[in-house]
Amino acid sequence: MINGQAIAFFQPFIDTATGLIAGVEALGRLRQEDGAVSSVGPLFVDPKVSPSALRRLDRQIRDNALSRLDEAPADWFLSINISPRWISRLRPSQPLPSLKQLRAHGIAPERIVFEITELGGASLRLPEVVQRYREAGARIAIDDFGAGYSQLDRVLALQPDILKLDMRLFQEAARGGPSGEVVKALAQMAEKTGCWIIAEGVETEAELDFALECGARYVQGYLFARPEENFFPSDAFVERFAALREHYVQRKLAERARLVALRQQLTQLMSSLRTLASDGFPHSIPPPVQYPWLLRVYECDRHGTQVSPNLEWRNGAWHEDTRYLNHNWSWRPYFYQLLAEGWEERRLTLSSTYRDATTNQYCLTAGLFIDNGRRLLLVDIDAAGL
Repeated sequence: MINGQAIAFFQPFIDTATGLIAGVEALGRLRQEDGAVSSVGPLFVDPKVSPSALRRLDRQIRDNALSRLDEAPADWFLSINISPRWISRLRPSQPLPSLKQLRAHGIAPERIVFEITELGGASLRLPEVVQRYREAGARIAIDDFGAGYSQLDRVLALQPDILKLDMRLFQEAARGGPSGEVVKALAQMAEKTGCWIIAEGVETEAELDFALECGARYVQGYLFARPEENFFPSDAFVERFAALREHYVQRKLAERARLVALRQQLTQLMSSLRTLASDGFPHSIPPPVQYPWLLRVYECDRHGTQVSPNLEWRNGAWHEDTRYLNHNWSWRPYFYQLLAEGWEERRLTLSSTYRDATTNQYCLTAGLFIDNGRRLLLVDIDAAGL
């Protein structure tokens, strides 16, 4: 028995290009006689609630959301959650209840995003049903992408238009560390497959910054609005979003300025190292007091084979590490970037940030060809320190 009136609340998606509301997600609520409103979420994990009661509740919420869509601007989309648990109960070729509801309300499928949840419980019929939604004109989103059950093979099978990053993973990633690199990689994969990214659970400015860093097309979360029964005006968050976006841009510009300063310091460092390297890398290299980010100095030949020990500054003195002599690094992405950019122009080059497999540190590597292009002088930099 489910007590209360099933209604839909709406949480907006903010378009990162304009700051305007681009659409809303319908979220289920129950309103009691005293006016109290609660989420229906706990009911869907309560074993005491029957599947048939949950199906009815789900369709009532969807019906309520669709009945009110004409109150929203005509260019908004409505995102509706669809559980694969219901799909497994459909008969082959049975008309899809969601599409029947759209027709009943006179709503164009092009305004609808069907958000597939609980991929772990997906039936074998899910790709077929998703294709029918798409053929009707609707778009497909995968919710909680990056969570335990959101396998990449499911994404390839369903070919969604939108991926919603898993909220818990996204919020953890925004705090930095390895999960940040995982989420950025997922976002890059989505971009390469033509998907738009939605970052949900954006509650802080740092999380918004990370969403923008990941190239999110839309953001959703308490930083802007909680789910409400009524619709916000399309431009409700334009000014606030513009201010936050400007803060982000200024921070990125400050990062760029630090990178320019780093390049200037590297030019000075490389100039002194270049002279000393011609004498066989003596230990008379001065202490790197003004270069606290310096991890190590070494040389490779132009084919990527290390021809000198690593020189590392520790405890007030230079130390040699000969373990990597004769190792070839030409296969590493940062190295062939240096080769490609530095060989022709014989200028200082700086790699993208990467995670060093040996030390587990986030690094940058600077390179400069010396000795008429026969050797490559390299400096590893502690990126976390920057």
